[in-house]
Amino acid sequence: MREYPILSADEAAEMIHDGDTIAVGGFTTAGSVKVITKSLAERAQAIHARGEPFTVRVLSGASTDVAVDDALANAEAISYRLPYQTSVPLRQRINARKVEFLDMHLSSMMPLLKSGALGAIDYAIFEAAAVYRDGSILLTSAVGAVPTFARLAKHILIELNAYHPNDLEGLHDIYELDLPPRTREVPIYRPSDRIGATLMRVNPAKIVGIIPTDVPDHGMAMTPADEISQKIGENIAQLLVDEMHAGRMGESFFPIQAGVGNVSNALLSALYSSPAIPQFCMYSEIVQDTVIDGIDADRIRFASSAGLSVSPPVLQRIYSDLPRYLKKLTLRPQEISNHPEVIRRLGVIGINTALEVDIWGNVNSTHVCGTHLMNGIGGSGDFTRNSFISIFATPSTAKGGSISAIVPHCSHVDHTEHDTQFIVTEYGVADLRGKGPMQRARTIIDRCAHPDYREQLNEYLDMQKTGHIAVKLQGAFMFHEKYAMAK
Repeated sequence: MREYPILSADEAAEMIHDGDTIAVGGFTTAGSVKVITKSLAERAQAIHARGEPFTVRVLSGASTDVAVDDALANAEAISYRLPYQTSVPLRQRINARKVEFLDMHLSSMMPLLKSGALGAIDYAIFEAAAVYRDGSILLTSAVGAVPTFARLAKHILIELNAYHPNDLEGLHDIYELDLPPRTREVPIYRPSDRIGATLMRVNPAKIVGIIPTDVPDHGMAMTPADEISQKIGENIAQLLVDEMHAGRMGESFFPIQAGVGNVSNALLSALYSSPAIPQFCMYSEIVQDTVIDGIDADRIRFASSAGLSVSPPVLQRIYSDLPRYLKKLTLRPQEISNHPEVIRRLGVIGINTALEVDIWGNVNSTHVCGTHLMNGIGGSGDFTRNSFISIFATPSTAKGGSISAIVPHCSHVDHTEHDTQFIVTEYGVADLRGKGPMQRARTIIDRCAHPDYREQLNEYLDMQKTGHIAVKLQGAFMFHEKYAMAK
């Protein structure tokens, strides 16, 4: 059995060289790296002060703690980033074209990494609750992409975080897929099925340092739902009740996937608060506070995800009653939580948010006015394309009502009309299933657009008299142009 070197965060950061690729653990702030990258950012600043270059390429499962993206971006120490982020300073550098950012589906990253198409990983850096001499590792509040990162990396640095209890075994379900032609089926038939190991195992010879820490996860509590978010949630709840009454929910209510943010929290609250909706499960990529509230209210039966993106008080609530929650929660690698095969088999109801939706049903999730990145596509495409019911929710307007979120044409398209089944705003629900382009357009305008913009949208639709889709180049981006001129 191997003894591992015990290092400080500064000593670990000294190992990383200019141009290295680091793959950081966590999924959102859950289980994210907290001290090594902070020291690395300080080291980069010192190197820059000497007039020398220093940047690293950064891979992650999803977004990260501020000690990763914020710290490294502020230190101008990131040259390349994938697949998703929520950091303001990093976003600014991406939009200034000072960081090369690859926005990609979360389920697509693992095959590319395993094939070598994304290059080699020099260091996998992640958090653990326990590390054993044989290379067995107990992860903390997330799994994300850590199993693949750890297996592929040349070297491993582990933040051993005492904030997380070392009796978490049973929370994680570690299962990796081979590349074709050795890929096997993923034998998950219910969200509660556990198919892998409770501990992650790595080659102990690759572990070059253990860094003791005691730093909490920095998950943020969601703010109370505003009136618009609440109404959107109620509209989605009614949509699903109608689908259930129409007999399109199978023998029981299908599992729910919901994206991250206040709108998602509001709609989940509306779902589990509705007496017309039976107890249900979650098969999602993330668990937020509202999911735990639903479990405690005995309205959410089980939740499968890649990470616990919950506020510190809620995480402590879980940790203080672990035996009960271990029966209600499991954390999986994102290649399983977002796997198309499983999403389709389970009949998942995918609910995600949009920046804008056009009248044809195309959705922009990522780029403001088509140019400036917000966060990234994340897992929304994984679920939209493969869910039994796919829903996009958005307030009908943005920027205080100065621009419509329902537009003639999206300025950037992440999800095409072919994958979008429902659009929901505070004004209503547009069911796009079985409708041709002109029917979709009228339905979206009538059911979802803000009343102040419906006349303009209908006028645009009537401008082009022929064609399968009534595209009129003049006016296609009239809302965007008007907003840009007013800024």
